[in-house]
Amino acid sequence: MNMSTLESVKAQTYELIDRLKAICTESGLGNSGNEYKIITQAFLYKFLNDKFFHYMKQLPGLSATIGKEALQSTAALEAALTRLPADTYDFLLAGLPAGVARFRPSQYISALYKEKSQPEFHKKLDETLMALAENNKEVFSVRAGEGNRVNLFEPITGFVLQTERKDDFAAALIEELVSKSFENLFEKKYDFYADIFEHLIGDYNKDSGKYAEYYTPHSIAKIIARIMAPKGDQNVTIYDPAAGSGTLVLTLADQIGEENSAVYTQDISQKSNEILRLNLVLNNLVKSLPNAIQDDTLVTPRHLDKSGKALKKFDYIVSNPPFNTDFSSTRDTLAGDAYKKRFFAGVPNIPNKKKESMAIYQMFLQHIIVSMKEGTGKAAIVVPTGFLTAATGIGFKIRQHIMEANNGESILRGVVSMPSNIFANTGTNVSVLFLDQKGPQDGLITLIDASNLGTKVKLEGTKNQRTYLSKEEMNRIVEVMNYGLEQEDFSVLVHAEEIKKKKCSFSAGQYFKVKIEYVDLSPEEFAEKIKGYQEKLDELFAEGQRLEKEIKEGLEELTYEKM
Repeated sequence: MNMSTLESVKAQTYELIDRLKAICTESGLGNSGNEYKIITQAFLYKFLNDKFFHYMKQLPGLSATIGKEALQSTAALEAALTRLPADTYDFLLAGLPAGVARFRPSQYISALYKEKSQPEFHKKLDETLMALAENNKEVFSVRAGEGNRVNLFEPITGFVLQTERKDDFAAALIEELVSKSFENLFEKKYDFYADIFEHLIGDYNKDSGKYAEYYTPHSIAKIIARIMAPKGDQNVTIYDPAAGSGTLVLTLADQIGEENSAVYTQDISQKSNEILRLNLVLNNLVKSLPNAIQDDTLVTPRHLDKSGKALKKFDYIVSNPPFNTDFSSTRDTLAGDAYKKRFFAGVPNIPNKKKESMAIYQMFLQHIIVSMKEGTGKAAIVVPTGFLTAATGIGFKIRQHIMEANNGESILRGVVSMPSNIFANTGTNVSVLFLDQKGPQDGLITLIDASNLGTKVKLEGTKNQRTYLSKEEMNRIVEVMNYGLEQEDFSVLVHAEEIKKKKCSFSAGQYFKVKIEYVDLSPEEFAEKIKGYQEKLDELFAEGQRLEKEIKEGLEELTYEKM
């Protein structure tokens, strides 16, 4: 597919998403808390429907079963499949890849479209989605808590409160879904779907949420993935304990190769988990759906080893955890003896006034460190930049541990301090810690100050700014980290012992060499410069005396008026 065709397909997909959002608005659901459920489920239904027919057409010997003329169009194929005996149809389904949802003829979008004018059509739509979810629950469901399944779909017309509008709403959705084709999408790779996904959920990730509903920019995810696995890898596990919508794990899986990756996630947010599931399906990681769990990672981590008594250890861990939130209800539990091994540096106290300022990222950071596979594990974690230099408290203890975690040796590979406003939903300056159980490359830790990079753009309709990195800037960060390069006022290579001497500061700026410029001056030139400085000082002193006199006179006038 050439670039113009690709952009055309992308534009058509954007148009479908925007029309689905418009239908929600027309039905009184715009900006409602449940709008994202309708949009994502309708889009997913369309995606799975068209993917089913895409792979059905590729089945060996299909033409012998249904005739060559049935393969000339999707409509002809649908009609031919509908006429097949049940046992023949089931035999064909068995030949489909595992990541393709199994549809019955009555569940095709085209079949629903033919019934859209029937009374109580909204019930037919909901029943179809529920039956489709039940038929595919073994592959497409995710878990909430201990073994509870969350199925692929749920009834969506119930969100329309006015009964008389339900049928029109359901019919409008089906009309939009049947009018577009995703036939050209299924050979595309992650970058294509990342753009589609951002457009799909962009309106639903504006708030930070309680835990991990933070949205990681694709540019940051790409930098992290290219630094962690520049040459890919084989048969590895990837984990995010605060996964949000899954941008970090999916970008890394794409870098490594989906066929070589098993993705594991956990997140307390139902909304995040639903959106993550959609992201996994879009990116051909259906096999990882059983590993996507909704639950509190800190209190009840669900990814355990074979004994069920210890944390599972992972090859790669990536995470952009929430920085601050109120976890006072579980704080004392986490500070108990059962959790001391995992939270080795301690648990933040509950602030008297602002409970929501509890530094929960420190808890996730400790959890990640103890979840790294011994000897080989790698991790990349987004943290507030203030963590790099905290002189006391839990943050300082965590940095000390990092510098001695591997039998007294450092597991810190490097740090990248990012530009301000790189994240749309937080003004907090952020940095990315790169940890490696093998230790720093050649014993040197790479510290990068990328805070001056990027172009600031005002976000439409807001007072906020967002910083965007160019491709060249992204490449620079990756190359400097991966090749261990020193660049003036940008990066520095530091021995672990030097970092320990500076209270384990991870800030690049504290290790840059101070530059002193020497200029040869004659006695006359030196005297002229001193004279210039003296004249400037005299001007400043005179200005100060003038201002002081004006202030005194003003105060005297005020005193006189009061008398």
